[in-house]
Amino acid sequence: MAQQVGAGHRYLRAFVSGFFVAVPVTVTVLDRFAYVARVEGASMQPSLNPDGVSESDVVLLNRWSVRNYQVQRGDVVSVLSPRNPQQKIIKRVIALEGDCIRTLGYKNRYVRVPDGHLWIEGDHHGHSLDSNSFGPVSVGLLHGRASHIIWPPNRWQRIKPSLPQNRKPLLTAEPDEEEED
Repeated sequence: MAQQVGAGHRYLRAFVSGFFVAVPVTVTVLDRFAYVARVEGASMQPSLNPDGVSESDVVLLNRWSVRNYQVQRGDVVSVLSPRNPQQKIIKRVIALEGDCIRTLGYKNRYVRVPDGHLWIEGDHHGHSLDSNSFGPVSVGLLHGRASHIIWPPNRWQRIKPSLPQNRKPLLTAEPDEEEED
C-alpha cells in the first residue's frame, strides 16, 4: 500500500512539474510565433468563408512574420479593430505607407497612406468594415499574417498574397526598378 501511495505522489509530481513547464512554453509559442483563429463574417469572401455562414474557415496566423511590421501588398492580415480594440479583424493589405490609393467610399477620393500605416480592405467590398470606413490603419495594430487555411479539411491551403486587379495603388512609395545598361 505504501508503494502505491509513493508511486501516486511521483506521478502527481511529474504531472505538476510537466504542467508548469508546458504552460509557459505554450503561452510563449502562441504569443510570439503563431496561433489559430476562426474567420467570421462575409467581408473576406470569396477568399475566406466562400460558403457563407454555413462553415467558417480557420486560419493559421503567423505572428513571427510581422514582428518587424514587414508586410506586403496582398497579404491577408489580422489587426486590432480601430473602432473596437477588443475585436480583431482580418483584411487584405491593399497599400503600404507612402502609396496613393483610390478609395471606395472614404471621405477623400484619393489618399496617400501616411508613414507607419496600411490601407486594408475586405475582399467583399459591400460587406466589409475596413479602411474605406475608418481610414489608414497604424502598423502598431498589426497582429499577425494569415498563412494557411487549416479548417475545414477540404480547404487546406497556403494563403498567397494577391491584390484584386482593380485595387492596386495608383502610385507606390517604392521606386520603379529600372534596368541598368
